[in-house]
Amino acid sequence: MCEDNYLVARLRSASAGREDDVFVKGQAGRTFGTFFANAERYAAVLASKGVAPGDRVAVQVNKSLAALELYVGAVMAGAVFLPLNPDYTASEITYFLQDATPRMFVVDPSYASEMQLAAKSGGVRHMMTLDAAGGGTLGDAVSQAPSGFTPVLRAADDLAAILYTSGTTGRSKGAMLTHRALASNAATLVDYWRFTPDDILIHALPIFHTHGLFVATNVALMSGATMVFLPNFNLGSIFAAMPNATAMMGVPTFYTRLLDDPRLTKDSTRNMRLFVSGSAPLLAETHTRWTERTGHKILERYGMTETNMNTSNPYEGSRKPGTVGLPLPGVEVRIVDGNRSTIGVEQIGSIEVRGENVFAGYWQMPEKTAEELREDGWFITGDLGVEDSEGYISIVGRSKDLIISGGFNVYPKEVEAIIDDLPEVLESAVIGLPHPDFGEAVVAIVVLVDPALTAQEISTATANKLARFKCPKSILFVDALPRNTMGKVQKKALREEYENLFR
Repeated sequence: MCEDNYLVARLRSASAGREDDVFVKGQAGRTFGTFFANAERYAAVLASKGVAPGDRVAVQVNKSLAALELYVGAVMAGAVFLPLNPDYTASEITYFLQDATPRMFVVDPSYASEMQLAAKSGGVRHMMTLDAAGGGTLGDAVSQAPSGFTPVLRAADDLAAILYTSGTTGRSKGAMLTHRALASNAATLVDYWRFTPDDILIHALPIFHTHGLFVATNVALMSGATMVFLPNFNLGSIFAAMPNATAMMGVPTFYTRLLDDPRLTKDSTRNMRLFVSGSAPLLAETHTRWTERTGHKILERYGMTETNMNTSNPYEGSRKPGTVGLPLPGVEVRIVDGNRSTIGVEQIGSIEVRGENVFAGYWQMPEKTAEELREDGWFITGDLGVEDSEGYISIVGRSKDLIISGGFNVYPKEVEAIIDDLPEVLESAVIGLPHPDFGEAVVAIVVLVDPALTAQEISTATANKLARFKCPKSILFVDALPRNTMGKVQKKALREEYENLFR
């Protein structure tokens, strides 16, 4: 039994006594019993390699059931799970490993060789491999390990995971998430969104960030629901799954691409009860078109890496296009002015959040934690919002320059640093512009000192050093960047000038 491991006990409780029931559908699927037995084997291997309670386990692998079992196994072992985007380059990974100093680093065999130097520079004790089929050195060790591992004692306030998010200076910050934060938020969503063992959830999200790992997966486990676990978003796979599924969680890009497909009809979605959208703003137009085509109203919600989910449009009641709904039960949300005083309805202010869902602070950044997470428990999100007369909240902007493209966070300074390092470039400004598919597209505005440099050469330079989602979708050349009297580049002016670039 696992009552003493706070998060695992709660993830396992809904399927207790249902070990033979299907957790993941498909030829290579899993029953609940098999899934947790495999997780126990991963925990046993980690423990045999010296992973102790509180140690970090960094994981950069492709989406697979084996990766999910590793996640639960790491938590069982008392470790702190650290998922990393498979698209990150070796130079990006080096920073995370040096900052988090994990005892174990698990990578896909296909890029293990290029990550060895990063692992060494981060002081990693053990580097093992795991592929999507469960193979690799870790997979081989797990196949020889017995099940029956007793989960390590972990209390509610112990760390379960660290997720890195963008920082105001371009330096990524490790958000420390406790067992309580993850468990309480998943339990709230199970109840608020009416998930039961009868549900079948289409899971087409990545599992290296909050949405796919801690919302979709944890909600399915905690409700005892079944999943259709897809390696990625594929229109054919989604349409094949919907007749026998009941719910789907996605980013706005999922819905815009589905709307472009003639197969999307009221008939093809007739068995579905819930479509959830998050990770980026959903255009009101997309919400309206979806309702017209399918008869379903997308349920939009609002969350962050640091807070899990904060608000949601109601399951029963009005789902207002362009809003992220109401504060979730147990979560306090307020909109304040510059003095942190609550302001009235229809007034734009800074969004702050408080509740069990909020993170414990930034890894090894006490000063940054103190700036954004107050002693009274309120977290300053950096988002700007407005509340209407019925309490529905709309996100109207960000006080930080964070770009959310396809549900992934992009911090402009990181992209600008690569471009500005080119000898032919005087300076650059990277902004996010409205995009019908990605929500926001990364765009670079560049001033050259040598006009011979081409947009393709800049694209190649960024592609060599950055994950694909961070690379500019468009590169524009100008004679000078707009500045205020203090010399600061006016990115707002650039966004306004080029706002119709992708329309």
